This record gives sequence, structure tokens and C-alpha cells, in this order.
Amino acid sequence: MDLIEHFVSGKKFSGNSKNTGKVFNPATGEQSAEVKLASSDDLNKAVESAINAFESWSNKPPLQRARVMFKFKELIEKNFDELTKIIVSEHGKVYEDAKGSLTRGLEVVEYACGIPQMLKGEFTENVGTNVDSWSVRQPLGVCAGITPFNFPAMVPMWMFPMAIACGNTFILKPSEKDPSCSIRLAELFLEAGLPKGVFNVINGGKEAVDAIINNKNISAVSFVGSTPIAKYIYENCAKNEKRVQALGGAKNHCVVMPDCDLDQAVNGLMGAAYGSAGERCMAQSVVVAVGNIADLLVKKLAKKVEILKIGPGLDKKSEMGPLITKEHLQKVKNYVDIGVKEGAKLIVDGRKLNLQGFDKGFFMGGCLFDHVEKSMKIYKEEIFGPVLSVVRVKNFDEALKLVNDHEFGNGVSIFTRDGDTGRTFSNKVKIGMVGINIPIPVPVAFHSFGGWKRSLFGDQYMHGPEGVRFYTKLKTITSKWPSGLRSDPEFTMPTMK
Repeated sequence: MDLIEHFVSGKKFSGNSKNTGKVFNPATGEQSAEVKLASSDDLNKAVESAINAFESWSNKPPLQRARVMFKFKELIEKNFDELTKIIVSEHGKVYEDAKGSLTRGLEVVEYACGIPQMLKGEFTENVGTNVDSWSVRQPLGVCAGITPFNFPAMVPMWMFPMAIACGNTFILKPSEKDPSCSIRLAELFLEAGLPKGVFNVINGGKEAVDAIINNKNISAVSFVGSTPIAKYIYENCAKNEKRVQALGGAKNHCVVMPDCDLDQAVNGLMGAAYGSAGERCMAQSVVVAVGNIADLLVKKLAKKVEILKIGPGLDKKSEMGPLITKEHLQKVKNYVDIGVKEGAKLIVDGRKLNLQGFDKGFFMGGCLFDHVEKSMKIYKEEIFGPVLSVVRVKNFDEALKLVNDHEFGNGVSIFTRDGDTGRTFSNKVKIGMVGINIPIPVPVAFHSFGGWKRSLFGDQYMHGPEGVRFYTKLKTITSKWPSGLRSDPEFTMPTMK
């Protein structure tokens, strides 16, 4: 059986820990590999490597760092199919979905290629008599990223390309459930010309996470995962005087107005709720049906959920793959049980799905609830599975209040033909990312990603301009020079030296 090791100083690294975890193929339910779980000492070795690489890498001109990024982009494109299949084999999501998530990660690499422009500071001549002032953005040092299982390529690529392009070195701790893609990306980055030690991958669980939090040589930590863990990381990193962005859970609502294009809304909801088996922080898990649209909406949704094509990720006919683990599958089924007990009406029940030839896989069908109340557990908590809840409200104001009252504020969408409704909603809603007739409003790479309320701990979002600000510190310089000093003339074309 394959053993997945760490990647430190440009090569595979076994570490001194004897602890390992199991990696499964979710479609078959069979174990595919073992992964090394790092000790604190293993993490500290990676930090040493990153420290040693920092001085040289941070002093490289941004243009030279960008050229490595360009080569990395080229290698990702060249190995796109391989990387996509790695994602499918360990996470389970269908091929096209995995391909799309990798593309969204690649877009951040493309954005990072423009780092020379983004690191330019500001200059003011004569802030005082013969006094000039300017600002520069400089790298922080060693940065770390802790990423979830649901996007083994995309979420790490929201972090490390930006950090590294800004001149930092980086330690990635991916999910131990699907670590192989991160290791392969590290190998490709090395092939692109990235110096050894600039990008390191450490696999592990809580011990590795706590080692990251407590290591004084790590300057900044980026995290994506559940809200309780996000809060834990935020609080403890802050105690250790680290810069931190910790993205937590979500309960994304989709408000469906009576005037909307209902077929467009239903099609959008199907992809947003059941794509990636609902294992997305931007999944639409609550439909807010406004007025008299509810009955027809539920009827149309039910028909589509019942015929949802479920199967292994590499089957081109599959629209939804398995969940990540047997334990998570059971957790999601338990939520459905709770919803039934709480009095919600289960319109479509996917709990007893059994795929011929894949009976050991971690599959379940799509579930659809109607008449869900805001007091119910299935409404309050993030389920992270293929479960869609319909909440009925009388009017727009009630829908807006429902969304704003929820503890999470990650993403929200509204489907309407009315411009005033769309504009008012986007202005008044207390959510970080808003879609108008867009089911999954994930910003592109040159904007920034992040939620409000208990969906984000920290001040700055991921990638885009906010990503540059997070991975750099601002320095402002004011200068005055004595007069009379002159240099000899140069007659050659000036070049970067």
C-alpha cells in the first residue's frame, strides 16, 4: 500500500512520527493509501527549511518570482488531467467538478503572476520642503495554510501562490483525508524553478495544527474549515501574535422571488446544493421560497432530485459522487433523521441509495426537505452534504430578515427579475458574498473571497487585493537628502541588476 509522506526542502520527508492515517477511495470504500501524520518536531523541521529559504527568496525581484509562477502555471496546465484524477480518487467529486475546482485554483496562480504590479507602493514628492515619502509592501516571513478536505487543490491554491509570490515561504498542512494533490503540486512547483524550502507540505492532524499555532517563527496562518476550529485557530494564533485569516462554516441561503425565472432558479439550485455532494462551504443548503412560488418550486426541485445521476467521479454520466468518508456519510444521514423527527417534510429521501457495484462506497442520494422552520437543527447547523431545506416566507422583508438573523454570513443568492429587489437585497443583506441570479457567488481570483459574522475570523479575505495585503506588511519611508552630491553619467540602457 502506498505511503504518502511529507514534502520538505524539495524532497519527500518521512519525519520521526510513527503515526499514520488512512486514505480512502470514497467511490469504492477501499483504503488506497496511508499518510504520515506529523509530530511537532516534523513541523519544526519544515519551519527550519522555510526560514533558511526565506532570505534568498524574499530578496528576489518580484519579476523573477513571477517568472517562476508563470512556469508553475504552465506545468499545472500540462498535468491538468493527472491532478484532476488525483482529486477524484481521494475526494470523490465528479471529474468535471474536480476540473472546475482546479481551474479556480489555477486562476489564483495566474493572478499571482502579476505580483510586480501589485507590490508597487505609493510615492509623494515634497511632503515637506525637499522631503519625500513613499510606501512599500514587504513579505512577512514563514506563512502556513491549513486546508479542508472538500477542495484539495483549490483552497490551498487560494493561499500559497499569493504568499509565495509576495516573497514569503510557506508550509501547507492539507487535509489528511486527501493529501496527494498537495504533494504533487509541490513537486510541480519545484520543477518550475521554485527554490527548495520555499514551499513545504506537512500532513497531519491536531498535533500538526497546534505545532503551527505555537511555532514562534510562523508569522501568519490561513485556515478554511468549520467555525469551531476557525475560532480556535484565530484565538490561539492571536495569542501568539500571528496574523490570521480563519474562514469557518456556512449556511448559504437562496432567496427565490415569485417573479424569477423559475427554471433558471431550479437548475442553479441543483448544481449549488448537490454539486460535490454538498461538500462546499459555498453550497446552497437553504431555499427561501417567497410567497406563492413555494409549491411549484418544491415540485420542480423534487423531480430533478429524484433523477439525480449519482455514481463514481470518473463516470462521465455522474452528476454527484460519494461523500468523503463513511463517518461523514453517517453524520449527514443522522442530520436527515433529525430533520424528520423535528417535523420537517422529507420530500425526497436519499438515505437508502445503493449503487450496484459500488455498495461499499460512501454514496447517498439527494435529500429535499420542505416546511423547514428556523428553530430546527437542520436549519441552524451546517450539514455539509446533499441535503436541501426549503423555508417558506410571506414576503421579501421576511426573507431578508431570515438571512440576516443567521449566525453564518458566507454566501447568499437571490433569484428575481426585478432590479430594485436585487439592488435592495445586495445592499441590505449582511453576507460577505452575494449572487443575483447567480447560485454560487464565488469571486474570481482578482477579487477577494470571504464571509461575514461567524463565517470569518480575521480582517482580510483570501486572494485578490486582500490576499496581497494579508501576506505583506506595509512600510512607510520618509527621506531628506543633503544637496550637492552628483554621480557620473551612464550611457548604457538601464537593466535590472
